[in-house]
Amino acid sequence: MRNVGVPVTRMLHRAGLRSGHMQVASLASVALCLAFWARAKGFDQDERGNAERRALFVGLWPPMFWLIGQSLTEWE
Repeated sequence: MRNVGVPVTRMLHRAGLRSGHMQVASLASVALCLAFWARAKGFDQDERGNAERRALFVGLWPPMFWLIGQSLTEWE
């Protein structure tokens, strides 16, 4: 079975993306998630659900960014 991640990693590396960039993006998305969650506390009950869902959605990004960074580390 052919590994599909290798061409994608090669393409990202050729585009100038490095593992450090993705690790910073991962940490930044954690901070963004926490900011969205803290901001959701200021909304009324009707709008709070949407704001919390936005925070949870952004909270799914850090593992993806971190794993892409790990793939780039192996490529480098």
